[in-house]
Amino acid sequence: MKNVKILKIRKLFTLIAILLMSTTGFTQNKQATPKELLNKRWKDVATNMPAEWYNSKEAKLVAENVLLSQKEIGGWEKNKPYHHTFSESEREHYINSKSEIGATFDNGATIMEMRFLARMYSHIKDDRYKQSFLKGLQYIFTAQYKNGGWPQFYPVRQGSVAYSGHITYNDDAMVNIMEFLKEIYTNDGIYTSLKISNDIKQNAREAFNNGIRCILDTQIIVNGSPTVWCAQHDSVTLAPAKARSYELPSFSGSESAGIVLLLMDIEHPSEEIKAAVNGAVEWFETNKIEGIRIETVTLDDGRKDRIVLEDENAPPHWGRFYDLESNEIFFCSRDGIKKKSMREISYERRNGYSWYTRAPEKVLTRYPDWKNQTVRKK
Repeated sequence: MKNVKILKIRKLFTLIAILLMSTTGFTQNKQATPKELLNKRWKDVATNMPAEWYNSKEAKLVAENVLLSQKEIGGWEKNKPYHHTFSESEREHYINSKSEIGATFDNGATIMEMRFLARMYSHIKDDRYKQSFLKGLQYIFTAQYKNGGWPQFYPVRQGSVAYSGHITYNDDAMVNIMEFLKEIYTNDGIYTSLKISNDIKQNAREAFNNGIRCILDTQIIVNGSPTVWCAQHDSVTLAPAKARSYELPSFSGSESAGIVLLLMDIEHPSEEIKAAVNGAVEWFETNKIEGIRIETVTLDDGRKDRIVLEDENAPPHWGRFYDLESNEIFFCSRDGIKKKSMREISYERRNGYSWYTRAPEKVLTRYPDWKNQTVRKK
């Protein structure tokens, strides 16, 4: 009888504990996302939290979401708030779509999740974090084309989204991958605890070098001189390629900046790399726009609208797209028809896309020091 009473008491305490956990949000499936995280972007949570946070219970719950959402092929979807509590339907989605073929590098996806897992493993030696990280790394190696480029989405899709199979510089997709690989083979601090094998580091170095080869091979040459790049290039011909209906083949004033900064970070650059940087810088200098600023105004109906104003004191800007023949800036609505000014395109595209950029300014600021360093290292 005494043993029966003890069992009943234990069952009672277990039931109370379960009820308490479910009402206070401490079970894995029912946890309430702290307000601190709700107000942050996934990018900030993944890589910019205080170091000690990655050793917290909150971080472990987020890690469970990241593990759950990894595709069997090794990558992740984009634009997902993995730091928020998953509803039952969301959990079902990730479980049921694990075997769905394909993942992406768009908008920092896959690289961001892997950086998060590396931070987690540096504090909590859960082998699942390491295995998930290595699986993601293999996905990166597998997705690289023989010519050294990476698509936005892999395996390549068909139909209306087939453009995601182009070599993708758009939104710095390929640059992000290559910077990450460099961190791997140089054994950057957050990866030390993973004890990545020398063979994998060598694979990362080779993948990076092949990526550089692709960058040099896709640089647009005009009259024998290197200029800049398109936001995406054909994976076979390497020619500038179209993506969405308003993203036409062009000289890119935006994505090209990230590519040049990557090249400028290479120690002991070859003469070919130096020529690539010099050519791109000359193009940036020639094609900068001075005397304008981009401003958002409120219309009579309360809507916000983006306009271009004259301002002789404004810093230089560059267009996102320049025509490959005339070298003139152009703008597009979803009909894909080129316009000469932003005010000529639809309200939706005018305000839903970045048509001007100041990204090359960072290149021009760094260039003099880079130029002096490369001359001294001859």
